[in-house]
Amino acid sequence: MTISTETAAGREQTRPVTSEQALEPGGRGARRPPVKLWLQPTLISLVVVAAFIACYVGLQRDPQPHQVPIAVTGPSLPGEIQRALGDTVEVHPAQDAATARQALQRHDVVAVLDGTAPGHLKLETAGAAGASTTSAVSQLVDAYARGAGAHVTTTDVVPLAKHDARGLAGFYVAFGVSLAGFVLGSNVLGLAGAMRLRHRYFLLIGASVAIGAVGAIVVGPVLGAAPAPLIPLVFVLALLAAATAFTTKLLGAVLGPIGLPVTTLLLLTVGNATSGAVIGADLLPAGARAVSALLPPGAAVRGIADLSYYDGSHLAGPVITLALWAVVAATLLSLRPLLMRRRAAVV
Repeated sequence: MTISTETAAGREQTRPVTSEQALEPGGRGARRPPVKLWLQPTLISLVVVAAFIACYVGLQRDPQPHQVPIAVTGPSLPGEIQRALGDTVEVHPAQDAATARQALQRHDVVAVLDGTAPGHLKLETAGAAGASTTSAVSQLVDAYARGAGAHVTTTDVVPLAKHDARGLAGFYVAFGVSLAGFVLGSNVLGLAGAMRLRHRYFLLIGASVAIGAVGAIVVGPVLGAAPAPLIPLVFVLALLAAATAFTTKLLGAVLGPIGLPVTTLLLLTVGNATSGAVIGADLLPAGARAVSALLPPGAAVRGIADLSYYDGSHLAGPVITLALWAVVAATLLSLRPLLMRRRAAVV
């Protein structure tokens, strides 16, 4: 038997050069990476963290009511309320308390103010409209009552579910489903070389339905935080997942390395921050109000609330918005290979 006398130092000298050693400067490897490779991920990370904090903290810093819709009964009270509270409310005159309450239960308004009894105001609110909105309405009515020397009693006509005392279930569900759709889209983005386009579409659609089903089952039957009919809730959440997944894949394919950060900013950050679940849409700044219902998370939050508390009275708008996001993104993805071939032929 032959015994090797090679030392550890000798073995180290004869060992092949590793990839890390090949990158050493001074003739021992490749040159230093360009500045762009250092700056791009750093700047993207800074933009994401600044936007996230600015949206979530900034929007909650000083919410102000703007044309909050309330139904007001009585011959002269509607005009008095409008003059006293200005553009903080949008007064909907009602013939009687029953008519006004129906508007509240359909989510046409967020509160009802009845002043038929002298020196007494009866305020009916919808807790399902969100704590920030009902609190703002109560404060406005209390301020008016103090000036008018009237007494106010408040009743919650559309209360939140027992297991959603803070009214945040819709926000967390929309955020979770949006995040799952983002993860799905970003993973499918990397399968372009391994799966045909139609197979990737099948994967996106099937997984989106599964995401919607899991989200609806957990928040509904399991946790009891969203008292919505299960099948319609699955449909809304599946549309949200599909809208997010297809948009993520589209932006990642078109924009390249910055596609996923752009999706993060647009849908996960701005979309969820302006959804109207944490801060009521009527209390958001003008810019946030403008995009609130147009982005998938905001549309989904409205759809979840409508199904849970208002018998789906305004469900058509959210469903159309979510479907448009998914269909338009999928269509543009389908057209992209054709456009790229035409561009290559022209060049």
